[in-house]
Amino acid sequence: MKYIFIVNPIAGNKDKEKLFSRIRSTFRLIDDEMIMETTNCKGDAKDIAARYAEQYGKDCVIVSCGGDGTVHEIANGLAGTDTPLLILPLGTGNDFAKKIYGTKKINVENVIKAFGFLDGKLRYDVKPIDLIDYNGEKCINVMSFGLDTKVETIGRIIAGKVPALGHQAYNLAVIPVLMQSLKYEINLDLDCIDEFGNSYKYKCEPMDYTLLAICNASYYGGGFCPAPDSKLDDGLLDFALCHPIKLHQAPPLIVKYSNGDVKNMKPIDTGYVVGGRISSVDGKALLGNCDGENFDYDTVDFKVEPKSLKLCFIK
Repeated sequence: MKYIFIVNPIAGNKDKEKLFSRIRSTFRLIDDEMIMETTNCKGDAKDIAARYAEQYGKDCVIVSCGGDGTVHEIANGLAGTDTPLLILPLGTGNDFAKKIYGTKKINVENVIKAFGFLDGKLRYDVKPIDLIDYNGEKCINVMSFGLDTKVETIGRIIAGKVPALGHQAYNLAVIPVLMQSLKYEINLDLDCIDEFGNSYKYKCEPMDYTLLAICNASYYGGGFCPAPDSKLDDGLLDFALCHPIKLHQAPPLIVKYSNGDVKNMKPIDTGYVVGGRISSVDGKALLGNCDGENFDYDTVDFKVEPKSLKLCFIK
């Protein structure tokens, strides 16, 4: 088996090379092959993953060595193939990794040990998970609009300037965002599923809102949790829609949103969705992002793609 380590050179800390050195030593003792590939620009991770998937199929594993942006790119390169993805969380937020490893306090060395990369006894289960297709691109984690996109954008800037802050950069980003208007406009047309499996429409054009999250997983923005009970393989996406709020409502709401206490909480609606259309009211680019990467679409057509990516889980 070939293990292709796709490395984002700007992710991780000074201990990253020591970890890779220890992993290389392990691979010298086993029959499996370790191949290192370093990304140089946006889109490289997707292209590298797609190339190896086409060449080796199920006989290789793509190892993501970066943050949520690297995971996003690789998922786009592997969607619909037989090649599995394995995630070593080396980024700032590592929000998707929080879901699959069951903790908000990610320790990358513990993850490496659990997969057997330090003792040579490689062990993991490969399971298919859902993705979100949006305008032909793939989202593995969360697609969001409104206030949280502003927080994502400012948080990323802060984290870039002060890497030591880690996910706390996103918490700091909340402060300047709250000093602006908390009301945005959007056109919404969702194909929803109720708790009994019945379909219904959630449509409002236009609609005032504060934030909207369409979730395959649970965490984003450095640890905010709009979908604590999400399942990666149920063919459904969770959504959380926050109607317009005032400044004084924001602090307690943010605390609950971070802790995953969103159900039955006014002014947030939650539910399940399988697809739909989201568009701007004025024709300008939506205030939105996928997996922490902002996009410039004025209209997003999206749908769940059931079990379209193979993912490695710790045994």
